Amino acid sequence: MATKDKNTLYLPLQGMDSEHCAMIIDKGLKEVKGISSHKVELNNNRAVIETNDAAAVLPVAVKQVRSLGYDVPTVKKTYPVLNMSCASCAASSQDVLTMQPGVVSATVNYANGNGTIEFIPTITNPQVLKSALQSVGYDLMIDESDEATDSLTDLQREHYNSLKKRTLWSVALSVPLVVLGMVPVFMKQPWVPYLMWVLATPVVLYFGRQFFIGAYKQAKHRSANMDTLVALSTGVAYLFSVFNTLFPEFWHKQGRHADVYFEASAVVIAFILLGKLLEDRAKAKTSSAIKGLMGLQPKTVTVVHHGGHQMEMPVSSVQQGTMLLVKPGEKIAVDGTVTTGSSYVDESMISGEPVAVIKQEGSKVFAGTLNQKGSFQFRADKVGSDTLLAQIIKMVQDAQGSRAPVQNLVDKIAGIFVPVVIAVAVLTFVAWIVLGGQNGFTQGLMAMVTVLVIACPCALGLATPTAIMVGVGRGASLGILIKDADSLEHAAKVTAVVLDKTGTLTQGKPQVTDVKWFVENDECKSLFFSIEKSSSHPLAEAITAYFGSAHFIEGITIENNAGKGVRAEFNGKTYWVGNRTLLTENNITIGSEAESWVTAQLEKAQTLVFFADESQLLAAVAIADALKPTSVAAVKQLQAEGIAVYMLTGDNEATAKTIAETVGIQQYKANVLPQDKLDFVKELQQKGNVVAMAGDGINDSAALAQADVSIAMGRGSDVAMDVAKMTIISGDLLKLPIAIHLSRKTMATVRQNLFWAFIYNVIGIPVAAGLLYPVNGFLLNPMIAGAAMALSSVSVVSNSLLLKIKKI
Repeated sequence: MATKDKNTLYLPLQGMDSEHCAMIIDKGLKEVKGISSHKVELNNNRAVIETNDAAAVLPVAVKQVRSLGYDVPTVKKTYPVLNMSCASCAASSQDVLTMQPGVVSATVNYANGNGTIEFIPTITNPQVLKSALQSVGYDLMIDESDEATDSLTDLQREHYNSLKKRTLWSVALSVPLVVLGMVPVFMKQPWVPYLMWVLATPVVLYFGRQFFIGAYKQAKHRSANMDTLVALSTGVAYLFSVFNTLFPEFWHKQGRHADVYFEASAVVIAFILLGKLLEDRAKAKTSSAIKGLMGLQPKTVTVVHHGGHQMEMPVSSVQQGTMLLVKPGEKIAVDGTVTTGSSYVDESMISGEPVAVIKQEGSKVFAGTLNQKGSFQFRADKVGSDTLLAQIIKMVQDAQGSRAPVQNLVDKIAGIFVPVVIAVAVLTFVAWIVLGGQNGFTQGLMAMVTVLVIACPCALGLATPTAIMVGVGRGASLGILIKDADSLEHAAKVTAVVLDKTGTLTQGKPQVTDVKWFVENDECKSLFFSIEKSSSHPLAEAITAYFGSAHFIEGITIENNAGKGVRAEFNGKTYWVGNRTLLTENNITIGSEAESWVTAQLEKAQTLVFFADESQLLAAVAIADALKPTSVAAVKQLQAEGIAVYMLTGDNEATAKTIAETVGIQQYKANVLPQDKLDFVKELQQKGNVVAMAGDGINDSAALAQADVSIAMGRGSDVAMDVAKMTIISGDLLKLPIAIHLSRKTMATVRQNLFWAFIYNVIGIPVAAGLLYPVNGFLLNPMIAGAAMALSSVSVVSNSLLLKIKKI
């Protein structure tokens, strides 16, 4: 650690270039409460802060520095948090991490067992954080190697198998206990309590030892979690029964029967272990999307060395520039560019699109996609963590571990849940002793045990994260990448959608829509193709693609006329390719037949390219950025949902109007600059709208950053994808209403989960305390309470899993 003492923090700074910058930061830090003194050192690029509460002050100071336009370099990592048994464990371990000097933020997700920590590496490090968690009974797996990942998988498998064995043994021993404790013929036998003691002891003290160990570790640090509840309830029932077995005369002297509750203590543990087993199985299914993505990359590849020699090697050995061979039916290992051969590749696992894509020389291929019948060689461009698949996996993992705003309230409740339940249990016991008459003590004791058993913080803790995990995973399988739970929650409330035109509503690249020949022969076609092939104009690519099979003629001399077109010389004759101004300047007239065709194309907002020789017009080409096939349907779906749809474009008014009318958008703006897009989003937000913005270009990034929900259309600019909170990988706009539907269904599932978790505890705890006893004499059996507690968590996770099969 880089601190002299507990009260001194050295905050590294970035972007501080002058004394003026230092003065601004220094002034900003004055506003942070809890800082007793501070100074900003320009030469050392740091701020020195004196405080009595480093844990509380650091995040505020970092936020303040960043709000001033400077930065504090931090590391954000996600590590598995081990030894958690309930949602209160997640809250407890999160508090421990947050309190460590140097930690800017920390969130622990009980559903996926991960902790995401942002820390300043000059102040703390993962080993320090690991030690802090170990001191309270948890652990942090900070090794990020492939071997560590496999080791974690092995640990999880061992834990599950161990839990399964303990559950089976607990159930096996509990069945005869229930028979001995419930069947009248056995209940009066003097030897029965001793046999029950023998059967219950291994269940409580061996198979259920994890609860007592966990409770002890929590008690050492004046904390409590679900282990505390289970250990207190079963421990009290067990010890009370042992006392009554050894000293029955104590109660006989008072005219009472010496009841034993060995079956209650053992069955409660058996039920809770069974619930944990079912919960672990269900939770494993919530992360199936990540496991599926991780399984897409093959372990080995076929490397093609110089001279054509082939060798099978581990994928980890592939470096940028390595030549690889993909055979029929094989998965592609890394991102790259096809150099020889061709095939169709199934990219559905990444884009969500079912139709295979043709790959030939120059085509891009992506890790995890499946080659079909052909074979080809390709050059590795991106390997390891740089591949699209690796980025998708990381994005999904981060999103699944993120917290929805609604989770904040739940976490506060979970944090105080266990102490409140213990207090209610004690009050229940006291109330029964005072008001319960002759049997008040024993009934009060059992009521206290039942309250401790039935209370379930896990159902509350699992309600939001499991739904988020399944929702994000379902999105990934549909080709919709969701960066965090916050955007998923906001997407459910969207009232207005702003669409960029180019690359969002349209294909994003010009295409020839019509060709009109006035003098048509093979030589003219070849000349036109060859001139455009030699040109660097963006529209030339669209024309050469259209005439792709034409013959290329060598020996053509090209001269560019900026803003107008090109002049070409071939066999002593001059040709012109360009706009109408170029023709007018060179005295080439357009006849009436051509004029009517040109007028019709201009009315459709097409861009026109003319091809002429020295005396006459030979051909005219209409070019447009064609609409995506699904744009019209997507806009209609959004409008049917009651969402206002707007279109913004930098194109001219005529083009914007034509596109807007074609897709059915009434509200649009043409000739807009990036700042105009940003201002328009702000304007909609000021009117009370929750705004989603979809775009694919660098010029969209400011508006995307401002929007409540930012959506990047895949295969656009990296800047747009970095800024956006959602990415539609295929760029299919029809996925936008699907993303909104998914968001709504996910948040509905969260609300259902929270409702049932709250209702379960609100109803269960008073009933367990004996609220119904004065009315109808009903007292809840601790064994039934244990079963209800176990099933409450399982029901919440199972409800979340329904998201996998719901129609979106």
